[in-house]
Amino acid sequence: MVKKISIMILTILILCMFIACQSKEDDIPNQVDEGTPAWQRLAQEPITFDWYINYSWYTTPWGQNAVSKAITAETGVSIKFIVPTGNESQKLDAMIASDILPDFITLGWWEEQAQTMINKDMVYALNILADQYDPYFYQVTNEQVINWYTKEDGNIYAYPNSAYTPEDFKSGINIGSNQNFLVRKDIYEAIGSPDMTTIEGFKNAVIEAHKMFPYVNGEPLIPIGSDEFYDEGCNSFDKYLQNFLAVPFEIDGKYNHRYIDEDYLNWLKMFRELNEMGYLSKEIFVDKRVQLEEKLAKGRYFCLLYQGSDIQASQKILNAKNPESIYIAVDGPKNSKGDDPTLPSAGINGWTLTFISKNCKDPERAIAFLSYLISEEGQKKVFLGVEGVTYDYVDGKYVIKPHVLELLNTNRYEYDRLYGADDAYWMLQNNVMQDQWLEIRDPLTHSLWEWTKPYTVYTSQYDIVFEADSSFAQIDKKIKLEWGKTLPLLLLAKSEEEFDEIFKNYKDKIYALGFEQLMEEYTRLMQDSKRKLGLE
Repeated sequence: MVKKISIMILTILILCMFIACQSKEDDIPNQVDEGTPAWQRLAQEPITFDWYINYSWYTTPWGQNAVSKAITAETGVSIKFIVPTGNESQKLDAMIASDILPDFITLGWWEEQAQTMINKDMVYALNILADQYDPYFYQVTNEQVINWYTKEDGNIYAYPNSAYTPEDFKSGINIGSNQNFLVRKDIYEAIGSPDMTTIEGFKNAVIEAHKMFPYVNGEPLIPIGSDEFYDEGCNSFDKYLQNFLAVPFEIDGKYNHRYIDEDYLNWLKMFRELNEMGYLSKEIFVDKRVQLEEKLAKGRYFCLLYQGSDIQASQKILNAKNPESIYIAVDGPKNSKGDDPTLPSAGINGWTLTFISKNCKDPERAIAFLSYLISEEGQKKVFLGVEGVTYDYVDGKYVIKPHVLELLNTNRYEYDRLYGADDAYWMLQNNVMQDQWLEIRDPLTHSLWEWTKPYTVYTSQYDIVFEADSSFAQIDKKIKLEWGKTLPLLLLAKSEEEFDEIFKNYKDKIYALGFEQLMEEYTRLMQDSKRKLGLE
């Protein structure tokens, strides 16, 4: 009898403990103060997160400059950045395969690893973390961006930087593109500031520039520069050139494969001819970002289609040595009709996505820190810096201190080392929010961006990414890789006949891979995107 009573008492105790524990778990979300940002209530507990940035060129450290020190003091969070030393995709693929993803991961929204990490259940749903730990996340994020990135399971797994909605484009805020046709000012003016919008005009300008300036500062002039070549092509010789030629993204409601456009192919043939004449330097096919920046800083290129924001440091070096040797934006290649370029800005996809890994040492602190960086408080820090150190608030305006502005405009590397504002930590930058604090800080870069504004268009509806490992994703990847192999062959072809043969082989291969079915799926997804964005 005593034994039965003891068993009953023990059973009751176990049930009580289970109910209490279950009640405690159920109460977790309700214990969160929705009015108080989680980063504020957790700021007294120091923590260091590992953050992988999928760009080998990113070098700004944490903890040495004014902005990172201030953010750590405000949130308790320190960051150890991890960047690849070689091929970005190989590094990230290796971490995924080994399940050693760090706390945060930032990569391009178009990268296939973004979907892979979701499919493999390797990253947290941000909305679930926000519900449990930090409802403030919903106050600081953009509802349309959240809806855009919400998957079929109802979850959002990453948040973008530099995202623009169609409404942002209609609102009148300053929106430009990052794509410019750049020429070295002194050389361009010395050859008479020629019209380079036509094939003949472009070719003649390159020949004349090399004739007058075969060397710059004792080193050979590189007549035509470019972004780096990679396994899917080269931005300068494909996407950027197509945008300057206003190659349509769709024709009669169908998605257009812009690589087969007649005007585009005629310009590629001109570049092939310039190579045959010795004006395409072989080093542009092998140079990486570091080499590009070194040569830009020496002013070795005559002209190039490139990202305006990515020559900031080089422009400052050139301006300090000789203001006439800087790069300026001018009218570049145009199609045979003379149409204006159609230059994309960042759309609702943004530029990069930031994830929280399921290996994260403290998901609560991670979502809280993400919310902080997205918030106006965080945006002020990463953009304006620290009040009294980098800027002052004067007569209702945020005014950058003169000596800080001078350093920003002359030595970006030293500026990042000392101050670290002006989006040195760009992972969650919100350009729309930052527009209210924008002033002309760097005339050299601002002029490049200003040039693009009349030609900037909204193109998010055409930014298509297929589900990872789907049959369409595999076909798409194979076709992109085929283009990556074909482009340099076209530019290096010995004759126009060889060019035509190489391109015919490319078309035959992509049709054999399933090109027509892929274009049908592109069109379907494009129409879906238009509906989601209200652009029908």
